[in-house]
Amino acid sequence: MSLWSLVAEESATRCCTSATADINTVRRRFEHEGLSFLTITLPDFGKSIQKWLDLGQVGINPSFSIGRGRLPLFLGGFVSRVFNRDTGVLLDEPCIDAIIALRQLTLMFGKIELPCTSQRELHAMQNYVKCEQDVRVFDMDLSQEDLADFRRMSNMLFSGIFTQMDRDVYYGEMLPKHGPGSVADGLTSNGKYQMRTWTTRLEGVFPSYEYLIPNHHFTDVLNEVNVLEPGAEMPVKVISVPKTLKTPRIIAMEPSWMMFVQQALLRTFSSAFERDNLLPKLIGFDDQTPNQEMARQGSADGRTATLDLSDASDRVSNQLVREMTKQWPHLHKAIDAARSRRADVPGHGVIRLSKYASMGSALCFPVEAMVFTTLIFLGIQRSLNTPMTRKDIRSLSDLVRVYGDDLIVPVDHVHTIVQTLEHFGARVGLSKSFWTGKFRESCGKEYFNGADVSIVRVRQALPSTIADVTEVISTVSLRNQLYIAGYSGVVGWLDKRLGRILKFYPLVAPTSSVLGRVSFSGYQTERMHPGLHSPLVKGYVVKAKAPIDELGGIPALHKCLLRLESGGRLRGLNSHVELVPCYRSGLAPRFQSREPSSWVPPMSQDEKHLERSGRPKAVSIKLGWRSPF
Repeated sequence: MSLWSLVAEESATRCCTSATADINTVRRRFEHEGLSFLTITLPDFGKSIQKWLDLGQVGINPSFSIGRGRLPLFLGGFVSRVFNRDTGVLLDEPCIDAIIALRQLTLMFGKIELPCTSQRELHAMQNYVKCEQDVRVFDMDLSQEDLADFRRMSNMLFSGIFTQMDRDVYYGEMLPKHGPGSVADGLTSNGKYQMRTWTTRLEGVFPSYEYLIPNHHFTDVLNEVNVLEPGAEMPVKVISVPKTLKTPRIIAMEPSWMMFVQQALLRTFSSAFERDNLLPKLIGFDDQTPNQEMARQGSADGRTATLDLSDASDRVSNQLVREMTKQWPHLHKAIDAARSRRADVPGHGVIRLSKYASMGSALCFPVEAMVFTTLIFLGIQRSLNTPMTRKDIRSLSDLVRVYGDDLIVPVDHVHTIVQTLEHFGARVGLSKSFWTGKFRESCGKEYFNGADVSIVRVRQALPSTIADVTEVISTVSLRNQLYIAGYSGVVGWLDKRLGRILKFYPLVAPTSSVLGRVSFSGYQTERMHPGLHSPLVKGYVVKAKAPIDELGGIPALHKCLLRLESGGRLRGLNSHVELVPCYRSGLAPRFQSREPSSWVPPMSQDEKHLERSGRPKAVSIKLGWRSPF
């Protein structure tokens, strides 16, 4: 409450208005409604304001009363600098500072990571099951003509990638890996390399003798492998993780053997994707900057719209994915074999899945991106009412961009694109999609008429002691973001609070590993490094140690060879080296040399990976001398 009040006062000073009545309103409702007022009610009001900016006129929000004229009483001093008090219409030159203030004061606590109530979690699980039912309905409603149109557009976009992937699957040119995350069968990070479960579906594409052992010298290990028939396969484990106080994030933990081969397919997809001369201009996986820049440009010139999809991954039909890969039999079989067919949903038991995959699958993100990109261009084609060519697609590469469920599309075709997306089962979140006015939002950045109106969000509760490690780290980050945003009064208040918790709290550069105060005046130096003669400062540094997870024997050898391959130092699991001769059945070794110099000792950068592995279960902060920049 204190933090909100300070931000309100400083925002009011910037906008030459008063926030006294607003602070009293928030304090009164906070006492009556609790934290949900800051984390749910205010963010809902903020989303309404964003839609008003897009529509160019104030609408109705039932949470706050209307004063004289058309504007709400709450935050009225800010709203009146953006909208006309009498008509509610957007001003010709609205105050950018007031727009930022309105967004900051309403949305600041909207994404704080706090656990939901059990009722909200139950509702989220029910929504997961309902999404599944919706996917089935849309599957039945799609005509053969719809599927043919989808397949033709997909082929035009992705035939090059699918051809390369199909070849890689046929020749076994795929490299699997285990990640550090949790899996449905509960194996630890290193324990996954002792995995002795496979499935009949996987065996047909990813033979266990090629993927579960280092080479043919260890085939006796395969006697321990339990190969599951389709009906006996383990379902994905659906769980909730904190997202906002309003709703949790629902994800699905895959069995370790499924994730293992999903990573292999992901690698071959990434390799083919990077070599394509068009698709990286349309789809992003690692860099959100192009989406953000296109959103900024769209807010200024009005040529592009930003669309947000609700429950995006849970609404991607497996039927569409099968249509996409239909003409590539080896890839088609691999994509299907690496997909879990059932899910164990708390309160609902095991259900059969019609979606391709939930969040948690390594293939979820690229598959949904390909499906959404196909539907966007199918919508454009239907809007133009003429068949498109790849040349036509290339000409639109500066107007279309997909990053997960954040879509940027041409305004001229937005209505047909929205209709096409929803016809094929996606759900466009109209409250977070913008194309009418000058407001745009994509990948965490917001713009109005070319101006950045993004805000600083509170992600964690404020700390009370140094033992609140996650809260301390988050609050230091919050302080520095507010400093860069110009909230000097709020920063001073946070510095006093953090100063009582952190004994050492120095001035540092934004790139420093030390938990400290970012300042435009520079960083402080307390002493020089005795060997490097570079500046040092004393402060707290975040430490996150992987849990103890020892691995030895054949599984350790398997892990080392996989890591060598991923590092590019050997060219395949069948690499024939002096230490371990590895062949794959039916194929000659690709790496022929037997010289000792051909083998590189494993894990020079992470020598203890066979002793510790996996995601840290907790983080800590440790006092020490580090560089201030």
